[in-house]
Amino acid sequence: MTGSAPGLPRAGTCPTAFERAFDDSDLHGLRAAVATYVTGIAGADAAETVVLIAHELCSNAVRHGGGSGRIRLWVAGDGEIHCEVTDQGPGLTDPDVGHSLPPPSLPGGRGLWIARNMSELRIVTGATGTTITAVFSR
Repeated sequence: MTGSAPGLPRAGTCPTAFERAFDDSDLHGLRAAVATYVTGIAGADAAETVVLIAHELCSNAVRHGGGSGRIRLWVAGDGEIHCEVTDQGPGLTDPDVGHSLPPPSLPGGRGLWIARNMSELRIVTGATGTTITAVFSR
């Protein structure tokens, strides 16, 4: 899906400091690369939070969004860290998912809840894929 949520720079209009395609075979390496990048710009504490959210969003893209995706990380002019994950899946049926914690009896469904509680989350979804951007203050 092209573009981004209102208030975010459109893809290609801001310098991307980190960009990488991923699939299920690459999630471990992706976590390490995200940790290295974020530690370098914001320290280890920030890296722990961004890595957790990036992993949740990328795993969701693999599991529900067609098996692969692309992650972009950058620091905006206001100093916020942006983590954008895009997939080519069928889109979310409910882009408001994750506002409530799922019951303990469900085996999954906590990734977007975690992301919503640890960042400002913006979701753009449609029939050709989903773009989720988590924004972190530094």
